[in-house]
Amino acid sequence: MRNVSYSVLDFVPIIEGYGAKEAYLQSIALAQHVEQLGYGRYWISEHHNMPGIASAATPLVMSYIAGATKHIRIGAGGVMLPNHAPLIVAEQFGTLEAMYPRRIDLGLGRAPGTDRQTARALRRNRLTNGDDFPEQLAELRHYFKSPSSGQAVRAIPGEGQDIPIWLLGSSDFSARLAAKLGLPFAFASHFAPAHLLPALKIYREMFQPSEVLQKPYAMAAVNIFAADTHAEAEKIATSATLQFLSLIRNMPGKLPKPVDHLAGYVSEQEQAVVKSQYEYTFIGTGTAVKADLERFIEWTEVDEVMIVSSAYDLEARKRTYDIVAEVIGMKG
Repeated sequence: MRNVSYSVLDFVPIIEGYGAKEAYLQSIALAQHVEQLGYGRYWISEHHNMPGIASAATPLVMSYIAGATKHIRIGAGGVMLPNHAPLIVAEQFGTLEAMYPRRIDLGLGRAPGTDRQTARALRRNRLTNGDDFPEQLAELRHYFKSPSSGQAVRAIPGEGQDIPIWLLGSSDFSARLAAKLGLPFAFASHFAPAHLLPALKIYREMFQPSEVLQKPYAMAAVNIFAADTHAEAEKIATSATLQFLSLIRNMPGKLPKPVDHLAGYVSEQEQAVVKSQYEYTFIGTGTAVKADLERFIEWTEVDEVMIVSSAYDLEARKRTYDIVAEVIGMKG
């Protein structure tokens, strides 16, 4: 297998029967666990108005987890920039970087991370579909630079800090912008598999070296549910499938307990949607997951794989990352 890096994306799931407090405690336990295993990053996603996701206040969750870990990089995967004023983002991440030097990543996306009505509530009078994302990004990057003489608006803390910025995408928009600016690019193939290879091709072909990167650096996310038996892994994965079904039925809910089989829970049409959405979902024992990862890395030639594993049981989540670490020979 090619030498790539491995990281973790955490939705901070709220499981059935529990609340946000338990979600945060479980995320801390998982972050501490994967840090010991040797994973390089632990990213938190931004979602709003989702009963099953506790990461709406992404920088606060990041700070909580960073304070409970020692060296793993903690990042936003990502902050949905159109939801926020660039100055606020610069101040928040400047604060995080001051608290946890050289451990903070800032991944930026342009989707709302929620439904339209909630996006309007977040953005108030600033109605946008994300088309001004490049201008917002330029403003944000300006605040991280050392201040110029007479600069009226400054990010304190934030200015002069070297916080890695990643552009996140599920289409080719951010791929083109990341290539133009010479920034690292992360693709959400865990839920948008159809656009992965075209976006990576665009990013690599259009890449322009910068003071940040001399050559392209691409990451892609995949869902993995690994266990000691295939049947156990299949069962663990049903929780995420059931939660996704509740979302597409416009009835979002908490992460449910796994079921023995999905028959009776999903229609034929929904099965097709799940299959297409979860193309890059690897389920099984260590041997099967290793083979899937090898094929994925060969197809995509990515530099880093980010793993999502939203299992209901914390120990099942940990076991997935244990098994991946074992099969790729990760050194803690």
